[in-house]
Order: sequence, then structure tokens, then C-alpha cells
Amino acid sequence: MFRPLACLLTVASLALASSGCSDASESQIMIVEPETGSPQSAAAANVASDDNLSPRVLRRFVALDAAPEAASSSIVDLGRKLYYDPRLSKSGEVSCNTCHPLDKYGTTADRVSTGVFGRKGARNAPSTYHASGHFAQMWDGRSPSVEAQATMPIENHEEMGLSPLEAVAAIDGIPGYRAEFAAAFADAVSPVTFERIGVALGAFERGLVTPARWDRYLRGDSNVLSAREKAGAKLFANLGCIVCHTGPYVGGSMFEHVGARVPWPASEDRGRKAVTGLSTDDMVFKVPSLRNVAKTAPYFHDGSAATLEEAIRMMARHQLGVELEQEEVRELEAWLGSLTGEIPAAYIAQPKLPSGA
Repeated sequence: MFRPLACLLTVASLALASSGCSDASESQIMIVEPETGSPQSAAAANVASDDNLSPRVLRRFVALDAAPEAASSSIVDLGRKLYYDPRLSKSGEVSCNTCHPLDKYGTTADRVSTGVFGRKGARNAPSTYHASGHFAQMWDGRSPSVEAQATMPIENHEEMGLSPLEAVAAIDGIPGYRAEFAAAFADAVSPVTFERIGVALGAFERGLVTPARWDRYLRGDSNVLSAREKAGAKLFANLGCIVCHTGPYVGGSMFEHVGARVPWPASEDRGRKAVTGLSTDDMVFKVPSLRNVAKTAPYFHDGSAATLEEAIRMMARHQLGVELEQEEVRELEAWLGSLTGEIPAAYIAQPKLPSGA
């Protein structure tokens, strides 16, 4: 890599100064040199020794398990069917999978999605993979969980366009669904409710997990990444990217002001300010997960970056005030590719939907 270490540390300090991150004090140490005398797991010690990555950097990340503890299989199976069912839309043609196709890592190649009757959404649709692990849902964090979020597109005018009463009527009018809701929510007098539609969808989405080679690396397999991928991981840390993109999902754990160093080129969408009304939330958005990022273009809330290279350069420029050299971009691209996991084909297999109205 070309950038001198002193320059990288300066950039990291600038990023921390502008981030407002509550744990920035711990993040300031980003030199990729091994520490001495600090406790660490055997796996972390092995990776640090082989690749000269500091355990202090490694512990900013957490290896992802294959899937979290699942809800009852009847609820998950029900949620899978609802995810694929276009009858939860006004036109009868749009399902959750329309805008979040699971065989394409939960995203489309469109800047914004197309909902019922050709209506366009306002923001780029993020992936549903790993969303359940995020601290909040939506770009502006207005929903606390995937269960609460799952019903929002159903009643959104541009997306699926049904009122809660219409959605319940559509599902309750299908005998197969009535039976499945009764089995999944056995203690309920009236099993089919708008809230339980969200509960079932959320239960299914909690299984949308794609462990990657990066997780094997974090567990101690230092040979699973190429030399360029390892260089990209070191550069990612030294630039200060791990201030925001950290944890098991490499993001999804905080809000951040977009355009921290250089103003964001498009400012029509003011982000979280529309939710809270606070001036301090102007141009603040949820930091996205970087899991499967090489497969989920276009990028950002506005879909303004068509390629991963463009997204990397925009982040460096607008969040760090840095213009990256070509080799640095290639290294970062390579490491981000190690975050691509395998799509769980059996789990996401499209089910046979209940017949009926």
C-alpha cells in the first residue's frame, strides 16, 4: 500500500474527531502491530502473529455463527411463505422478495425499488440478510426490530399499499393461511393479526445469515485470505473505517453523519432528522452492514454509487477527507469481497403458497 503510516493515523484521528462515536477512545489505536502482554484468544493470537494484525483491531469484529437460535419452525415456515406472497400487496404482484430477492443477496440492482403500480420508493432498499442483527431498522432507524419493520412496507403507499385491515383480510381469507396461523400461534383466539404477520416475517428473516471467509479468518484460519485481502483489512483499520464498521455485521450498530469531512453531493434526503425533528440528526443515517457488500450494488441510502469502487472512493472522500490511490482501492475491494457469504439455498427455497382468495 502507498499511504505512509503517519498519514493514516492522521486520517484516523480526523475520522474519530468528527464521528461522535461513544467508544472512539478505544478505537484510536489502529496501528497494525502486535501488542504484548494483552490477553487474547488462541485464535486471535494465531491470526495476529501470522498477519501482523493487532488483537486490539481483531476484537473490534466478531465471527458470525451460521444462524441465530431459531423461533419455532412453524412460525419460520409461515414467515417464509409470507415473504414470497404477492397477495400482501394492493396489486397482488409485489412481495417482500420483489425488492429483497433472496437469491440475489436480498437486493436489486436498482437505485430505488419499484412497488405497486410502478410506484418508486424514496430510498435504496437495503438487504434483508443480517438485518435482524442490526441495532435498528431502516436507513433512518425508525423501527426497532425486523418484526416491527416487516409490516411497514405492506402499508407503505409506494411499496405494497395495503392498510393493516386489508392485509389481515387478504391473509385471513386464505384457508391455508388460517390453518397455519392457528398452528403457529396456538394460544391466540384470533391468530391472524397484522402484528403476527410481522412476527412471522421477522422469525424467517432472523435465519438470513451468510457466514463468510472473513469469519474463518477471525476464528484463526490465517490462510483463508489472500495477501491482498489481508492488506485490505489492515488498510481498512488504519484508515479508521472500523470506528463505524465494526462488530459481527461490520456495521449496523450505530448512526453516523454522512458527509463528515466533505458534504454529501445529494442533500434532499435529510435522514434521521425526519424521524426525530432534531437538528443534530440532520443528514444522519444508520451505518450499513458491509456483509455481502460486493454483491449488493448500488450503494448508500440514495443508491448514488453504482460500483463498489465508486462507493469506496466516496466514503474515503466524504467521511475521511482522503483521495485513495488505485492500489488502495483494490486492496479494500479485495478484503470486502471476503465478507461475501454463501446464500443458504435450502433455507430460502421458495415454498408452495397456500391456495385460495
